[in-house]
Amino acid sequence: MRLYIDSANLEQIERINEYYPISGVTTNPSILVKEKKPYIQVLQDIRKILGEDKELFIQVIADNASEIVKEAEYFQTRISGKIIIKIPVTEEGIKAIKALTAKKIPTLATTIYTPFQALIAAKAGAKYVAPYVNRIDDLLGDGIRVVSEIVTLFTTHKISTEVLAASFKNVQQVYEACLTGAHTITVAPEIIEKLIDFPATTRDVRVFQSQWEDTFGKAGNPLLK
Repeated sequence: MRLYIDSANLEQIERINEYYPISGVTTNPSILVKEKKPYIQVLQDIRKILGEDKELFIQVIADNASEIVKEAEYFQTRISGKIIIKIPVTEEGIKAIKALTAKKIPTLATTIYTPFQALIAAKAGAKYVAPYVNRIDDLLGDGIRVVSEIVTLFTTHKISTEVLAASFKNVQQVYEACLTGAHTITVAPEIIEKLIDFPATTRDVRVFQSQWEDTFGKAGNPLLK
């Protein structure tokens, strides 16, 4: 399982990338708009933080296949390193995924709400599919079940496309997506920070430090010798 940051905020990305085992960053138009800066500059700055080897996901705005392909090719000329083009699973999007796969440009099929959307996108050549866990829940569906069924379909039919689960509102959803077999997940920075947050851990560390200092004092720190 690989972990991605779902954000375009440079400060958050820099911090999370420093402390956590991150494989890359996913962005979308809504996330980029929030930064109120030229989007190409934001994407280039994210690349500087990540380095060249981690994946950066960029979503197209165009809604017809030929324009989607042109937009994907444009991003490749402006953003260095490993980039993945995010494409919604419309008919035009599926056509574009086929075209970009032929050009060896990797894609992620996004706005996935059903297992069949994921299956068709995978057969078209998408490297990743992104089921929207919490948004499915909001529509009175079961986002985790959808992730599970997509994983089952891909396993049954020996499809190499990876499931990149997205749209989480809490740690429990992330945990369940991992349990059900999602190959990768993308999570907002504030939720990533909660993945290791547990009150007993902080309490235990303080007890260990207190007991040590009671016996050896602060000078007992081996780094001070």
